[in-house]
Amino acid sequence: MEEFSTLTEDILNNDNFKKMKYIEHHGSTRYDHLMKVSYSSYKIAKLLHFRYKEVARAALLHDFFYSDELRTQKEKFISTFTHPKLALKNSMDNFELNDIEKNIIKSHMFPIAFYLPKYKESILVSIVDKCVASLEFAHKFKIKFRYAFNVMSLLVIGIIK
Repeated sequence: MEEFSTLTEDILNNDNFKKMKYIEHHGSTRYDHLMKVSYSSYKIAKLLHFRYKEVARAALLHDFFYSDELRTQKEKFISTFTHPKLALKNSMDNFELNDIEKNIIKSHMFPIAFYLPKYKESILVSIVDKCVASLEFAHKFKIKFRYAFNVMSLLVIGIIK
């Protein structure tokens, strides 16, 4: 955890990023979601010898956008397709990003949104984000998907290798 903290220290200490702690997301906070996706992606990236620094940082920023708590269902639905672009803009306004990090953020909603992942790291974060979000929704609605998550994780690792 120490290496992860060192790689992401500037993000975690950023005042604008800290605001994620106060935004509801999948029944928790956006900050908690970002931490789960980032740390899980980082651990898998290290295991698979991927570019784990870019993975840790970009996964931490993949949902770095602000939203109104009182959004309508229609606005929430539209946000599914538009928030990667907002997250990328906020990330670029606050941090220096390389092309891999930009693609990870922009394409994390693939295949739902319109941006294609160009790197294996982008695909990894996209998959981990969906796994984490599924677990968060399951917890939110009191449904246990641990078995499905484990099976999905094994499939993901098998596909990536």
